Amino acid sequence: MTSIKQNLSEIRQYLTNNKLDAFIVPHDDEYLSEYIPPENERLAWATGFTGSAGMAIISTNKAAVFVDGRYTIQVKEQVDSNFFDILNITKDPLSKWITQNHSLGGTIGYDPRMHRANWKDIFQKTLSNNIVLQPLKENPIDMFWNNRPKAVNEKAFLLSEEYTGESSFDKRKRLGEKIKKNNCRAALITQLDSIAWLLNIRGKDVPCNPVLLSHGVLYEDGMFDLFISNNKIPEGFEKHVGKKVNVYEPNEINLQLKKISGSKIQFDNTNSNLWAQNIIKEASLEIVTKEDPCTLPKACKNDTEIRGMKTCHIKDAVAECNFLFWLDNEVEAGRLHNEAILSDKLDDLRTKLEGFRGKSFGTISAAAKNAAMCHYSHTNYEVPGNLQLNSVYLVDSGGQYLDGTTDITRTVAIGDPNDFIKKTFTLVLKGHISLANAQFPEGIGGQHLDTLARQYLWHHGYDFDHGTGHGVGSYLNVHEGPHRIGKGANSVPLLPGMVVSNEPGYYKENEFGIRIENLIFVKKIGSVDGKNLLGFENLTFVPIDTRLVDRSLMNNDEINWLNNYHKEVYEKVSPFLEDDVLEWLKKATEGI
Repeated sequence: MTSIKQNLSEIRQYLTNNKLDAFIVPHDDEYLSEYIPPENERLAWATGFTGSAGMAIISTNKAAVFVDGRYTIQVKEQVDSNFFDILNITKDPLSKWITQNHSLGGTIGYDPRMHRANWKDIFQKTLSNNIVLQPLKENPIDMFWNNRPKAVNEKAFLLSEEYTGESSFDKRKRLGEKIKKNNCRAALITQLDSIAWLLNIRGKDVPCNPVLLSHGVLYEDGMFDLFISNNKIPEGFEKHVGKKVNVYEPNEINLQLKKISGSKIQFDNTNSNLWAQNIIKEASLEIVTKEDPCTLPKACKNDTEIRGMKTCHIKDAVAECNFLFWLDNEVEAGRLHNEAILSDKLDDLRTKLEGFRGKSFGTISAAAKNAAMCHYSHTNYEVPGNLQLNSVYLVDSGGQYLDGTTDITRTVAIGDPNDFIKKTFTLVLKGHISLANAQFPEGIGGQHLDTLARQYLWHHGYDFDHGTGHGVGSYLNVHEGPHRIGKGANSVPLLPGMVVSNEPGYYKENEFGIRIENLIFVKKIGSVDGKNLLGFENLTFVPIDTRLVDRSLMNNDEINWLNNYHKEVYEKVSPFLEDDVLEWLKKATEGI
């Protein structure tokens, strides 16, 4: 931890020199994406914590790291408690720490590029009047990060209508009309996947998320200003995107906004940063607070995108089945591999598939007790864990394909796990089935359905500390809004075409972890009293390990669902498998 000690020392010297009492370090970068490029992993540089969510505060004499329930174990492994207080962000929020350590006042520095536009006003209300939040013109981490990784510098990839189902020109025209109806001249677009979707382009600037670091302005007439390094524009770009797309260097956004000074502009203050809000104000534009106009249309996949998702999931199932077949054989032969070998094997199988473009997130390959960490990564440890007999192996993985994005979790028996593991696995499965079978009238959101997935666990006093389902993009971000399924309130109703995960779990700290995840999409299944009746259709078709099922805990309807699901798995995937793997699939999909 010598480097962390040095990094803290440099930040503290900066605080002293600039008459600051503390500095807030979020995980977010300037684009506020969940996945960020290595050169923007500022939280990891300052603390050692590599999780995808969290924050830190560093004062002149103390420091703290805050994480949610997904990372309570990981953070203890990665962050030195001699340097940092390690706190649960829900139970011990940042405001509480500031109040306790700066009760008599103080000036807290922050980088406005790293915080959402609505953050300051909301956060300030949680602090005493004596605490001052001070925006900084420079980020001290950027000043002291000497060995900072270099940014990716590759050209954009042009994604054809064969995969998108709609041209960029038609998308921009359609959304421009909505902007006009809102009495606005334009909308500032800062979400990277929105820009990628709107222009039908993809990139490699961010690991796992095929986007390009950029900003954009969409005008009421469908014109679009793209702010991106010009060397990332490929040959054929102008023809691909159609008329009315202008490319400017990133530092020209201020100048272009000033050209429409006095106009109204749509601005998403929950998904854009404070810096963007400030440049809008400097350009003398009137802000109309509204959601990014791309967010909802992007989430509601068109027929072409749904067909693509179905296609890529069958391809992905071939890799998964080959992997699970290999895993069973290796365990039977007494070869209990480590998590890195297992992960590499699955990743390699995916690379052989048509249209594969890369992983959709870092594979979670977790054996035995490591599976109790929801977002475990073996790459964070010098020695990956090994498979253990009479326990389980959890593998959560996915791929990016030209025709869609996959995300699947399977929990596999290694040897003969005990009855408690089988019991909790079955309770998780029952919740998974209940959600998969849900039917609901239009207007229902994910928070209304979340209980379906938790009910059987709750009945026994168990729960899981993560959401039940997240939206998924089409060859885009594996975690996509605005919809989700979870305990927290979400005002966005589930709509036809939305893809969402179904992934209840159970985690016994230092013992094992269970999660069963399929992707599903919302579709209309009927009409009642003039209102659409909605339900889900499975996209994922990979066997669920019946060796872990306690049949006595399941009712006939649940057994029938599982048997029918496995019948469909065999029908859809068997044509692409041969010989021993095909025999394995036949056995894995037998009725219980």
